[in-house]
Amino acid sequence: MQTPVNLDLIPDAVPQAEPLIASANKPYSALGMSFRPDASEKPYRQTGKASWYGKQFHGRKTTSGERYDMFAMTAAHPTLPIPSYARVTNLVNGDSVIVRINDRGPFHKSRLMDLSYAAAYKLGIVKAGAAKVVVERVFPVEGSDRIATKPQLQQKEAIADNYYLQVASFSRLAAAEAELKALLANPANQHDEKLGIVNQDGLFRVRMGPFSDDKQAIQVANALNVAPVITR
Repeated sequence: MQTPVNLDLIPDAVPQAEPLIASANKPYSALGMSFRPDASEKPYRQTGKASWYGKQFHGRKTTSGERYDMFAMTAAHPTLPIPSYARVTNLVNGDSVIVRINDRGPFHKSRLMDLSYAAAYKLGIVKAGAAKVVVERVFPVEGSDRIATKPQLQQKEAIADNYYLQVASFSRLAAAEAELKALLANPANQHDEKLGIVNQDGLFRVRMGPFSDDKQAIQVANALNVAPVITR
């Protein structure tokens, strides 16, 4: 099996509205532990350690019934719905990817998620084997290119709120300030006055806003070549 020449060019998973797989979302037991998958559309955000699984599992069936592709942007999680999507941020370097949850695991109390080789590579954790990350579920928005951290119903209820584009999040203020400095130096950025850092849930989030509508936020995300993760 040959590794692709440039794994950096593999695109992130694109959140879509997909029916859940009933057999993959039933309560189950593994390695003496019991798990109850949450098949709801509740927001999810957790901090923990992510590891990855590679060629020894390549081609094997995942819990979804699909074959594991170590070069696809997928991940395994004990309880998130299958299928669903999550944004994973490496708290060491601030890199983020979006993955599709299509498998169960890891079955270790010290680990939160198992990433595909490609996702781990893009996050910079292949050599280390694991890293502290933030896992945040993301949802598609009907009729829009953006993604959100809350499901469609809650988005509609918050329609009058301001929109913010979350560019990155870090555990250290210095790293957030470095990202902010880089954005200010980007000639594609025409919204310097909207840039800022907020401290939420123990993370320093670099964000832009407020914007009056999500379309404006998406245009800025495209100009800066960042994932259109919109918050409020």
